[in-house]
Amino acid sequence: MISDILAPGLRVVFCGINPGKSSAHTGFHFAHPGNRFWKVIHQAGFTDRQLRPEEELQLLDTRCGITMLVERPTVQASEVALQELRSGGRELVRKIEEYQPQALAVLGKQAFELAFNQRGAKWGKQAMTIGTTQVWVLPNPSGLNRATLDKLVAAYRELDDAWQPAASSGERRLSRDGHLNAIKKAPRRELFNRL
Repeated sequence: MISDILAPGLRVVFCGINPGKSSAHTGFHFAHPGNRFWKVIHQAGFTDRQLRPEEELQLLDTRCGITMLVERPTVQASEVALQELRSGGRELVRKIEEYQPQALAVLGKQAFELAFNQRGAKWGKQAMTIGTTQVWVLPNPSGLNRATLDKLVAAYRELDDAWQPAASSGERRLSRDGHLNAIKKAPRRELFNRL
């Protein structure tokens, strides 16, 4: 079983589709040697050095977290059923409403579209939010994705750059009390009631 890496006050939560067999075996997110997640988030500016999967908890020091849409491990994400994605989307909304990070980055356009019933999604920042959390769609860093490392880094850097001024000025950082108040006041979007 792979555990979420979540805490109050995060600037971004990266949401993978589901664990691969390597991750399921090791117990760490994005553990397959061909997965470029750790390299991409480092080169995009989220971490000062490239973390190894077994160092995943150090992500919290950078105010980043990880979760997944579906807990069931598979060889390929294409093995995940539509109903699993829809159910995972509802559970993800619950997690995000509880923790209210500044941004949620769903790693994979097709998974996002299916989980949230959002046809025609574009890459990057979405119009929808979950409470006060901005939603982003970024390319999946899996080695099966044909996107080049440079393209992945550029997409992730756009998200990192969007939060640099806020992170340095503290404008969007919530105290623990403010965080709890934000959770209580965050309205459920009509979109998610359709799921």
